[in-house]
Amino acid sequence: MAYRSKVALVYLLGFALDLLNMFSASIAYPDIARELQASVSELAWISNAYMLGLTLIIPLSVWLAAKVGERRLILGSLALFGLASSLVAGADSIEALIGWRLLQGLGGGLLIPVGQAIAFRHCPLPLRSRLTAWVLSVALLVPALSPAAGGWIVETLSWRWVFLLNLPLTLLTLLLAALWLQADGVPDGKQQRGPLLDLQLLKSPSLRLAMGVYLFVPGVFIGTSLIAVLYLHLLGFATTRIGALMLPWALGSAVAIVLGKRGFNRFGPRPLLIAGMLMQSLGIASLVLIDQSQVWLPIAAYALMGLGGSFCSSSAQTLAFLEVHPQRMNHASALWNINRQLSFCLGTAVLSALLGALGADSLRAFEHCFLVAAVLTSLPLIAVLRFNAAQVQALARPSTLKETTA
Repeated sequence: MAYRSKVALVYLLGFALDLLNMFSASIAYPDIARELQASVSELAWISNAYMLGLTLIIPLSVWLAAKVGERRLILGSLALFGLASSLVAGADSIEALIGWRLLQGLGGGLLIPVGQAIAFRHCPLPLRSRLTAWVLSVALLVPALSPAAGGWIVETLSWRWVFLLNLPLTLLTLLLAALWLQADGVPDGKQQRGPLLDLQLLKSPSLRLAMGVYLFVPGVFIGTSLIAVLYLHLLGFATTRIGALMLPWALGSAVAIVLGKRGFNRFGPRPLLIAGMLMQSLGIASLVLIDQSQVWLPIAAYALMGLGGSFCSSSAQTLAFLEVHPQRMNHASALWNINRQLSFCLGTAVLSALLGALGADSLRAFEHCFLVAAVLTSLPLIAVLRFNAAQVQALARPSTLKETTA
């Protein structure tokens, strides 16, 4: 196996761990609330504390990699993440659980930016769209399968096993990283003075637009998915049935990944982003029409959210790194992942705070939250319409030609 493939696999496993902790944990919230006497705002902090830990540590990723080396950093991050996962599973109060989730975020926060920087640095430009497709496949499969599996685990065992089952995947990733990643040392050139993050990268219109889209589309969906779990539980949906709704979301995402990869090079990001925002907005808004007797409407709503959200996320991820030089990839990756975690944290915080203010025991409050989320999803439309995509298409098309002739 080529070294770039080994690096990519370690990165993808770390990415899978991050997604697993966001999507499988949320399905356990009703049981956690009942056992630990947690309010809606406290439940939101189960996700927010984890994402806060991720966000706080990411700005230090470039500096820490220069100090201790990328290989050591990834190994240490995995070890701390595994320890924190076991502590979360053993928490005896909601305050302790939130605290250990923060530690878990601090432990896992370096897996994605450092792993992503290494993977993209070792991946030739003509093959980066292929790597992006693998990243999006993980982003599709884990959210699709983990809620249904998590729902079954909660009903069969308990919510604590949702977190304990992180350990086998963490140990596998740790073993492969120890065996495969080359010792990078700490060369003198890394010790030069400079900012923790190269904010000059934000002058790139492509990176700015990509970050803005991610803030309002995938970020809002994460908040919506938390609210939807509580809403459907209030309507009387079984936990396993709620988790299974991520399967039509995954199907819609899969279609968007296939169409988006071809459409980005041919038409540019603008039509994909516009269509994606409108589809996700429609999917979120249609949640207000659901009742327990309906079968197809929840499926259609989640499929629309998957289709629209993945049109936006796949286009944004390709757009973000298209103009970045390999030597600045670690800074770009850190900026991208700070924005990614902030988007998830803000989406959850805003919608859960709104629900708490309106009253979490009222169906009307949930409906208002969904309508607000639908509007938030559409906010980047103005920036997308003003974006000049000509240069982006000029950069993307040569890569496509090289890849097809390789």
